[in-house]
Amino acid sequence: MNPRLAKVLINGSLSALAAAALLPLLWMLSVSFMAPGEASALPPPLLPAHATLHNYRELFAHAGMGRYLLNSLLISSAITALALASNLMAGYAFAKLRFAGRERLFQALIGALVIPAQVAMLPLFLLLKTIGLVNSYAGVIVPGMATIFGIYLVRQYARGVPDELLEAARIDGASELRIFGQIVLPLLKPIMVTLAIFTFLAAWNDFMWPLIVLTGQEHYTLPLALASLARDHVQDSELMMAGSVVTVLPVLLLFLALQRYYLQGLLLGSVKG
Repeated sequence: MNPRLAKVLINGSLSALAAAALLPLLWMLSVSFMAPGEASALPPPLLPAHATLHNYRELFAHAGMGRYLLNSLLISSAITALALASNLMAGYAFAKLRFAGRERLFQALIGALVIPAQVAMLPLFLLLKTIGLVNSYAGVIVPGMATIFGIYLVRQYARGVPDELLEAARIDGASELRIFGQIVLPLLKPIMVTLAIFTFLAAWNDFMWPLIVLTGQEHYTLPLALASLARDHVQDSELMMAGSVVTVLPVLLLFLALQRYYLQGLLLGSVKG
């Protein structure tokens, strides 16, 4: 086959797949600007006849979406910050510090990856209920403070940090905390960004655990609020699409802004691991 023709076919196929993937998102955005009831017409319109912000005003003025947006930002940011601190220290310890049972403990953690998260939800809920964290922000944040996947990701990347660099710092009298803060952390920056994106997206989109542990609507996150909105306004397609845009847009913009660092961290991690 002609190389130029092959290139055209490949690029054309990729463009068609990209358009097919983006079409539902673009239609969701379009419907969110339609007047109430406009999207229910047959055939459904692709673009609003007269674009309006009525649905967004309704969300923030009467549906309390502003509160839910702040809840999601607070919970996701807190989980990301705490998970970064815990996973970075644990991953570095498993990669570079020698202590009794290190390999066996790490193997046990890796083995726990095969256990579905849903299996641990009931005992975790009962534990949080015992210590009084049900229906609180802490009840959502505490279980996300560290993840096995995050520890594994950091450990694989940190193994590429030269041992000679760490030994030289120890010979110069640097403490382990200073070595970690001034030498190791700057070298882990690419994987820090990757892990932060992973963690923030997972916390932002999490539905099951907040649904279990949050019983008061004042603590709801955006996914829970959207589900509640669907029950109360099942016929209001335009309002539902506006709620979906508010839920999806922040994390989409975050990923697009940081995708270069995200991909760099994944590629460097695969090389160094």
